[in-house]
Amino acid sequence: MSIEWVNQAIDDLRAWGRAREVEVDADEVRLLCDYASDYLNVNELGDFTPETFDELLLSIYPRKVIAPPESAAETVAAARTLVVYLRETGKADEPTAARMGERLDDIAARMPDALADTANFGMAKSLFSSIGPESLEQAVAIPSGELPDLGEAPCDCPGCTPLPAVRLAEPEELLAALESVPMLEEDPLPGGEPLSDWAQRVARVLEQDTGGAVTGSAVLDEGLYDLFDMLYRLQVRVPVTVIGDYLDEIAGDGEIDLTAVLDRLAWSGLLRVAGDTAELTPLGVWALREHYLALGIEAPQAPDLAEADARGLIEGLLEGVPTELAEDDISRWLTGRAPGEAAAELLAAASGAPAVARGIAITIVDRLGAEAEPEVRDQLEDQELRPHAIHWLAARGLPAPQLTQEELLWVSVDMLALAMPAAQEDPEIFAENMAASGPPAHLIEEMWRVDHPDVVDVLELLGRSIPDGTVAKAARKAAFKARSRAIR
Repeated sequence: MSIEWVNQAIDDLRAWGRAREVEVDADEVRLLCDYASDYLNVNELGDFTPETFDELLLSIYPRKVIAPPESAAETVAAARTLVVYLRETGKADEPTAARMGERLDDIAARMPDALADTANFGMAKSLFSSIGPESLEQAVAIPSGELPDLGEAPCDCPGCTPLPAVRLAEPEELLAALESVPMLEEDPLPGGEPLSDWAQRVARVLEQDTGGAVTGSAVLDEGLYDLFDMLYRLQVRVPVTVIGDYLDEIAGDGEIDLTAVLDRLAWSGLLRVAGDTAELTPLGVWALREHYLALGIEAPQAPDLAEADARGLIEGLLEGVPTELAEDDISRWLTGRAPGEAAAELLAAASGAPAVARGIAITIVDRLGAEAEPEVRDQLEDQELRPHAIHWLAARGLPAPQLTQEELLWVSVDMLALAMPAAQEDPEIFAENMAASGPPAHLIEEMWRVDHPDVVDVLELLGRSIPDGTVAKAARKAAFKARSRAIR
């Protein structure tokens, strides 16, 4: 997936909506664009066709998205907004937009059934859609949950709060970026070693009394170190309102012009504002890391997972990678291999691995088309991978054996084991997912028989999480049976 075009499309769509006072479901449209890019070779908004919506909403969504049937109306409404935007901005001509609208009328009637039909569910969505709203993000352990309060400065002791590994831009990219920093146009670097000089300039901004030269406020300038440090640790875009709350806390009773301050930070070359969110620039990340190193603080550099083998890719994702970096790594890793080669490497790494690692491999393989059939079919002889391989084949309409009852139970436990880290991180969302599309009671009652290393933990998780008291009790009883079985 090309992250940049999707981000730009969403920013433009939001601006269009604000200008026309049109409510835009940006999250839903982003999902449309993400999946269209991943699976339908859509590389810009102008690539959308009427057929694109058919594939997205009647095939890909039912396989990928955890959503109850009644949510179809919201998704179709977001698609209609996108069509209006495509027409008004000239990215789709009137006849094409009209055909899109006709397709969406038909899709609106059919999509609820498609979401409810378990025959449509893909591997990552599982037999009963239990691993959260976006299976890939949950599977690769991307940090989720609420953003930290930027008003709470990190501990002053570096040993207490180790820095995360960060991905750095290539030196030639950084040098090119220096040429477009507005601050440097007004106050150029002295020459010599541009990147070294840039790092020293940023260190002065962070450590010295700049008297308001950066933000326009001496008080706010004093709080920049903590702000940039937190953004460095998060490694994701944050809402500008969160930054505003942090700056308000620093300013105390003084009023701040958030837009003006953000403009000044963008002028400095350290912050990039995109619509309603902001993040450190690659130059900012690089300079902060140099500053940490100069202070003797360990500041690890994250490897490029696209260059790793399958095991290295999985292990890197397990360590926790921001969503966009994970998507980019996976996309580039797959681009460098034929589908069959990618499937063979990933499934070999998955064989015998813990459930979460196996789940990462399976969700990536689920992106591959029928070209990978021989390599996936080879896994029918592997006891752990066989149920996943059957799902993969069946989801693509390829000949596949029927799952036995034992295999059905095993893969159910396996997919729930994959969900456990996310469930522990956000129990409420997991409970909501289980209420909407969790395994039925009769399936849970039999899970204790499964020869799976995580079966007790899975059943105890279900017993704590399922809102339906009767079903939760069945899970707890099954957990007791599984423990007793293990003791014998």
